[in-house]
Amino acid sequence: MSTFFIEQFGCRATQADGAAIERQLLDRGCTVAATAEDADVVVLNTCTVTAAADAQAREAIRKLHATNPARRIVVTGCYAQRAPEEIAALPGVSYVVGNSHKPQIPALLTHGQAALNNFVPAANLLGPAPILSGDIFQVRDVLVAPVLGGESGHTRPTLKIQDGCNNRCSFCVIPFVRGKSRSLSADTVVAEIRRLALAGHQEIVLSGINLGAWGSDLSPRLEFSELLRRILDETSVARLRLSSIEPLDVTADLVALFASTSRLAGHFHMPLQSGSDRILAAMYRWYRTAHYARRIEVIREQLPHAAIGADVIAGFPGETEEDHAATLKFIAARSFAYLHVFSYSARPGTRAAELPGRLPAHVVRRRARELRALSAEKSLAFHRSQAGRELSVVTLNHSEATRCSEWTPALAGNFLKLRIAGAHPANEMLSVTCGDHPEQLVQAQCQPVPA
Repeated sequence: MSTFFIEQFGCRATQADGAAIERQLLDRGCTVAATAEDADVVVLNTCTVTAAADAQAREAIRKLHATNPARRIVVTGCYAQRAPEEIAALPGVSYVVGNSHKPQIPALLTHGQAALNNFVPAANLLGPAPILSGDIFQVRDVLVAPVLGGESGHTRPTLKIQDGCNNRCSFCVIPFVRGKSRSLSADTVVAEIRRLALAGHQEIVLSGINLGAWGSDLSPRLEFSELLRRILDETSVARLRLSSIEPLDVTADLVALFASTSRLAGHFHMPLQSGSDRILAAMYRWYRTAHYARRIEVIREQLPHAAIGADVIAGFPGETEEDHAATLKFIAARSFAYLHVFSYSARPGTRAAELPGRLPAHVVRRRARELRALSAEKSLAFHRSQAGRELSVVTLNHSEATRCSEWTPALAGNFLKLRIAGAHPANEMLSVTCGDHPEQLVQAQCQPVPA
C-alpha cells in the first residue's frame, strides 16, 4: 500500500479510533494522502447513531468508487459492526471490519489477504467483500481494549480512555456495536497524556462512549475523579477537556475538582435527551428532570461561567405536544450554552424501534427546528454573559471553508468559540477579553497564558 486516507464520521470516540489507525499505519511506513481522492486506500470510519449517518456513509462509498473504481475502500466503525452484509454488498468495498476487529486494520492493509489468517471473525466471510466483525448480539462480550487516539493533525488531540456501555437506553444501538464498558489503564492514560503534552499540545480531550464509567471494570475499581487527579499531578498538560459525561456522573466532588484548577476546562456536556419525565422513563434513562436540574445547580454554584451543553432528541415515539413543550420549557429556564439536537431515528434491535406512536416526519422536523432555534438563543445569551471577561483560549487551525488572514479561530476553556484579530499559529494559549458577539474580532494579549 502506498497512500491511505481515513474519512471520519461520528463522535469523538470514533475519531480517536481513526486517529489510532492512522498512527499505526504511519508507524508501518505508510503515507497519509492529503485527501481521499489522492489515496490508494480509503478507510471509512462510520457511525450508526441515526439512519442519516448510515446514509452518509453509503453515499461516501458510492462517490469514492465512482471517482476511482481501482481505489480500495475499507469500511469500519459502528455501522460496519451493525450491518456488515449491507455494506459488503456495495460496489467498491474491499473489506468490512467491525469494531470487534478494528485494531487489526493496519495489519490487513499492510499485509493484504495474508493477514486474514490472523483474524478470528465471529461471523463467516460473506458477500463480495470479506466481513471481519463480531456478531451484533455477541460483540458486547468481546473485550477489545480501547485504542489510543493520536494527534491526527488536530490542534486538540482526543484520547479515548473508555469504550462500550453497560446502559441500555431504549433508543440507542451503541451498546450492541461497542460492547461492554472497558477502560484503558490509569498508567497508560497518564503516559499517553504525558507524551502528548511533551509534544507541545496545549489542550487534550478525554473521550469515551460512557466516560464517567471509566475505571468501573478495573481491578481494583477506580473512580474517574481519581484518574483526573493523577493526570493533574503527574503530567504538564495545560488544559484537559471532557467530551461528554452522563448527568448522574457529575457529582459535587467532581465539580469541586474542576473548580479547584484552571487546567480542567469549565465545560460539561451532559446528555439530556428530553425534558419530560414520561419520555425519559420510556427512553430507559436513569434520571429524571429534577436530578438533571440539580446537576446544573451544582455546577453553577461552583463554576458560574462554565459551559453546559446537552443532547436532545426530537420526536421520540409517543412524544406528545405536551412532552415537547415540557422539554422547551425545561431548557428555556436553565443556563445551557448550546444543544445538540437529533431527530429520532429508529435503530434496528432497540426497544424504541418496536414502540407504538411513531410520529410523522414533518412533526419531528418541526420540533427539531424549534429546539435548534432555542439552542441558538441560548448560545448567544451565554456568549453575551461572558462579555468583558478575560478568557484563556487555545488557537485553532482554520477550516478550508473559513481560511483567511484577518482572524484566527480560538476556543476558550468554557467552550466559547472566538475570533482573534490577525493571523496566529495554531496551538498557542493566549489571553483575550471576550466581546459581546461570536463574530466580533478580539485582540490577544501579548503574553501567552502560563501553562
